[in-house]
Order: sequence, then structure tokens, then C-alpha cells
Amino acid sequence: MVFGKKKKKAVRGLEGVVAAETFLSFVDGQNGKLYFRGYDIDELAGKVCYEEVVYLLWFGQLPDKEQLEDFRSELIAEMRLPNQVDELIRLSPPNANPMVVLRTALSALGMYDPDGGKNSEGANLRKAKRVLAQMATIVASLYRIRTNQPIVSADKSMDFASNFLYMFNGQAPKKLERSVFDTVLTLHADHGLAASTFAARATVSTLAGVHSAISAALASLKGPLHGGANTRVMEMLKKIGGKDQVKDYIDGMLASGERIMGFGHRMYKTEDPRSRPLRKFSEKLCKRAGCDHLFEISQSIEERVLKLKGIYPNVDFYSATVQEALGIPKEYFTCIFSIARTAGWIAHIMEQFRDNRLIRPTSKYIGGFDKKFVPLEKRK
Repeated sequence: MVFGKKKKKAVRGLEGVVAAETFLSFVDGQNGKLYFRGYDIDELAGKVCYEEVVYLLWFGQLPDKEQLEDFRSELIAEMRLPNQVDELIRLSPPNANPMVVLRTALSALGMYDPDGGKNSEGANLRKAKRVLAQMATIVASLYRIRTNQPIVSADKSMDFASNFLYMFNGQAPKKLERSVFDTVLTLHADHGLAASTFAARATVSTLAGVHSAISAALASLKGPLHGGANTRVMEMLKKIGGKDQVKDYIDGMLASGERIMGFGHRMYKTEDPRSRPLRKFSEKLCKRAGCDHLFEISQSIEERVLKLKGIYPNVDFYSATVQEALGIPKEYFTCIFSIARTAGWIAHIMEQFRDNRLIRPTSKYIGGFDKKFVPLEKRK
């Protein structure tokens, strides 16, 4: 049976399908480049703070000094949670995945947001600032609760990156720690129409609202083929144990057809530009933190995989050792990714709202036609 014109062949994983026009970011996979609003990531990473990148993605330009100070103050002022959400985090099962707790708490925040149910540009911007700030607080509070330490409130004198490390670890970060973590946030801020970003845009295209869209993005990011990859990287490094074991371990994985987490990217045909600064940070921080062996294992893995498969590490590979050296347990790696990417998710949500049309792709049906119905009593 044929209906109309012949359908095009389905594209697995929507690879190469253009689903939206955007001003926000561009992944140049052929040349190993990433652009935010026209700026090469190499021109931003380490030269601007995360708040500047958020401002750029949301408003289309880098802020001046006064705009940056005002924007930062607004974000830090929103780093507090309703008592009910605080209690929800405390009551979460101790073995629950932190990403599940983050997604649940973020969704719950939608019930208490004063702009809940409103989708005007002004309301969405106010919600955006609260969501970005509260994401950081949820993650820090969860860690403090699970390690039986008192929750630490944000300090208005600190920037966004410093405040997260302060609320997470209970002490103000040193200059290098702040600088590295701030750059980690910048490198993860946006990355084209990734799975989680597509989930956010598809959700908000129904006019479901900011909290619903971010909840959908968090659910998508949790997967090991997306934001959960860096956790798997750290598990692999600790399982290997030493660089002298890398050859046998990697060769064994490749021989059995296993995927080596932290390597390769559908978009990049060359090195992921975000991995370069992370590699440098990893070497410096691991040496400082007394876990040089993790960087050495990472280097050996990179050399082996590149030699055997010609595949480069992606952003997840060295971000794992960077976060480990910063004192962040692997269970929280994807949560850090989530905080950073919230900047991009919200920018895409706001862009979707400005020229919205319900995202509703078609599918190629292959399930057959004209099957004969058999009553229940006659089925075998």
C-alpha cells in the first residue's frame, strides 16, 4: 500500500538533519572549531568568566563591566532554595543518582517559582536567572547533606564559579581552582543541537515552560552516551590503576568491541577543541593534588587509542581528571556538566520561544497494513 509520494529513507539518530536555525553556537567538526555567537571558543576560554559567556549566549553580546557586575549580582542573589525543595533533597534516598535528585528538585522548583505558568519574555528571563543559580545550589546542597556537612550559603562577594566551589567544599577556592573551574563551565556552556538541547527545544515548543524543558534536558544528559560519559571515564582510569596496564586494557577493550568512553564525537572529525585546555588543566591540577598517575594513565590511553584507531579524546575525557583533582566525586561530574550547560539550554529555550513552532518530526512507518482482527476468544 502506497500513500502519495515515496518517503525518504529514515535518518538514524537524525545525523546531518538540520532541525533549527540558531544564532547561539556552531560546531565546525571538519576543522575542530566551536563558536559561541561568532566567537571562537579559543578566544573565550580562560579570557572571560562564565557569567560573561552566559550573558553572551542570552543577550547576544559580551557585557561591559557594569552589566557584568549587575548580572553576576542577580545570579548570586538567586542562589537559594525554597524550604520545601531543601527538604526534598534531604529526603532523597542516599543511593539515588545525583542527576536524578537534581532533575527532581529542579522540576519541583517549578511549583514554587513566582513566575510559574508565565511564558512572557520578562518572566522567562527571571526564571532563567533563578534556574541557573538554583541548579548550582541543588548540587552543592546535595553533596553537603550526603557528606554530613552543613549547607553553605552563597557569598555575594564571590563570582559564580567561586560560589559553587565554596558551597560545595565549604571553603573559598584558591585562584587556580577558581580559574580552572570557571573555564570548565565555559567549555561546557553550549554545543549546538546536542541531544539534551534538542530535548529542551522540543519540550518548550509545546509551551510547556522553562522548568519542564530543563527537566527534559537533564533526563537526556544523564545518559552515558551524553553527559554521563565523564563518570565512566573516571571509573575506567581507576580500574586500570597504572599506565603500564594501559596497553593490555585498551587492546582488550578494542578486541572485544567495547566503546572507550571519552573518545570520538559524532560532530568532530579531528580533535575536540574543548579537550586542549582541559588536558593542560589536568596535568597541572593532578600534579598539585597528588594524583599524577591519573593524568599519566589518561595520556597513555590517548596515545594508544590515537595510534590504533585514529580517534581523539572529547571534552569528557580530561574533564574527568580535572574534576577529580578539584575534589569533586565522580558521581557529581554530570551534575557539573548540567550546571554549565544550563546557560546554553536556556539560550535555546528563549530562542525557540521567539519564533516558536511545535517540533513534530515524521517517521517512516514499517509496521505493515491490513492485518485481520481476531476476537480475544479465538486468539492462540
